[in-house]
Amino acid sequence: MKSTVSASKKRTSPATSVKRKSPKRGRPAQRAAALEVLKKFRQVFRAAKLHFSAVEKRAGVTGAQLWALCELDEQPGVRVTDLAAAMALHQSTVSNLIDKLLRKRLIRRDRGDIDGRVVRLYLTSAGERVVRSAPQPARGVLPDALEHLPPTTLRGLDQQLANLLRRMRVHATAGGMLRIQEI
Repeated sequence: MKSTVSASKKRTSPATSVKRKSPKRGRPAQRAAALEVLKKFRQVFRAAKLHFSAVEKRAGVTGAQLWALCELDEQPGVRVTDLAAAMALHQSTVSNLIDKLLRKRLIRRDRGDIDGRVVRLYLTSAGERVVRSAPQPARGVLPDALEHLPPTTLRGLDQQLANLLRRMRVHATAGGMLRIQEI
């Protein structure tokens, strides 16, 4: 039975207004290639998590905590906002990391400015020992690998991942500021 409602009177919800393409049969090569790429994404995140696990066993801190310690080693007196930017993490996530590192006495805070609003962070001697004895790469295998890609490859990867995210049609931009362990 055909509907007699005109196209102008049809109502669609935002969820149904997007036209979905049905999977094409007869494209096994494309599907196989997509599955191989999916497997590689899984391998990337699994490798990162395995490295974090090894860091925690050997250094006694999480991978993100070690990264924060490394940043403080390279930039003594860094502010929380600058540390968050250097780690591409949300400021509240970094604040939680800092609290844990303070409880472990691996860092110290200094409110050295005249009005006391600006907090600067420094490693303690215990924090310096953790950084020196930590497994490498201390910032993590994924950031390290990305930093060592040729610039043109990195830009191309960034563009292709942005394209992939657009095609997924689900916006999870906040995920870009989470630790890998939280994903």
